[in-house]
Amino acid sequence: MEKLTIKSWALDDRPREKLVSKGKAALSDAELIAILIGSGNRQESAVALSKRILQSVNNNLNKLSRLSVEELQVFKGIGEAKAISIITALELGKRRQFEEVSINPKITSSNCAFKIMQPVIGDLAHEEFWVLYLNNANKVLEKHQISKGGLTATLVDVRLLCKRALELSAIGMIVCHNHPSGKLQPSNSDKTLTQKIKQAAITLDITLLDHLIITEKAYFSFADEGLI
Repeated sequence: MEKLTIKSWALDDRPREKLVSKGKAALSDAELIAILIGSGNRQESAVALSKRILQSVNNNLNKLSRLSVEELQVFKGIGEAKAISIITALELGKRRQFEEVSINPKITSSNCAFKIMQPVIGDLAHEEFWVLYLNNANKVLEKHQISKGGLTATLVDVRLLCKRALELSAIGMIVCHNHPSGKLQPSNSDKTLTQKIKQAAITLDITLLDHLIITEKAYFSFADEGLI
């Protein structure tokens, strides 16, 4: 029995042809993934296989993007090349989302900062600490990674953080880090670090405007909660 390839389907059921004739928005997530993998296995079509993969992550593309090559290869019909194609496509989508908000945005609220940084660190499995350096119009001069760590913590060198601020002639800063656990409440070490950065910035006439803790779908703002 041969694999059920897209070429063997009825013309109306072929996602490639559907994309050309009806546009990309007409395709479901499963159909888009089916185009990437090209064929299913001996028991199911590419679309059926794609649906099963999506169901395994509750039809959540963010969760799908976190699967490794090895985890995708658990599905019969997904070899290394197909797994890499899926991961690559999702990473490109993530980077596109990041670029859409990266052209000298102006920060007017904590939500603005969240929208900039969530695509960068919101779905990571480890902690990273970043800084948004701002000019006097609250426009972002640079997004800069200070450190990356393990599952529960990352070390921050406040001297390096401030050094880059001086190099950019930044007037303000917003520091951000993610909690892979999904918990939004700041730890005691988060609070201590925030005050340490604030005091160091004051001596350099730079304002620490906020500290955001970011998860996949939400954030905690030190400024909004009156903790800065």
